[in-house]
Order: sequence, then structure tokens, then C-alpha cells
Amino acid sequence: MAALQEFKAELFKALGHPVRIRILELLGSGEKTVSELQEALEIEASSVSQQLSLMRARQLVDARKNGTNVFYAVRDPLLLDILAVARQIFEHQVAQMNSLLDSDS
Repeated sequence: MAALQEFKAELFKALGHPVRIRILELLGSGEKTVSELQEALEIEASSVSQQLSLMRARQLVDARKNGTNVFYAVRDPLLLDILAVARQIFEHQVAQMNSLLDSDS
């Protein structure tokens, strides 16, 4: 049981940066290069590369070299399900807060 809890903690730690989450969301539509990710994220290529390196080490993404390009992809599609559930939780909490604000008026 401790191994599972440790895995979960490490997984959420690896997901614990907004840029890494956005990279996974972008890769959800298919493979992308660093330059494609950089353009979409509007941040320095070195920052994108740094995050991708960490994500590869944590086995969140895979890399495939084709000529001079390296294409990145989500390693396990279930990661995208985790992000979708997180979005649902966010939307639910926003709806609850809006409901509380409406009831106070």
C-alpha cells in the first residue's frame, strides 16, 4: 500500500506545475515539437525543454526523434483523464461558490 501512495504522491508532484499541465493538454491532441509547444505556450524554448525533460524523467511523456525534430507525446492517455477530472472538480467548485454568492444577495 505504501508503494501505491508514494506513486500517487510522485505523480501529483510531477503534475504540480501549470506549464506541465498545459503541455499535457496540448499533447492531448497529438505529438508536438518543442517549437510547436513554445509557440502555443508563449514561453522560452529553454523553459519548455526543461519541463519536458522533467516530464520524461517522471514518465509522463515520450520522445520520438525524426531527423532533427523531437516529437513529444503523452505516455499514458489516462493522464488526460486525470486532467479532465480536475477540470470537472474546478467547475463544480466554481458553481458552488457562485451558488453561495447568489444565495447571499
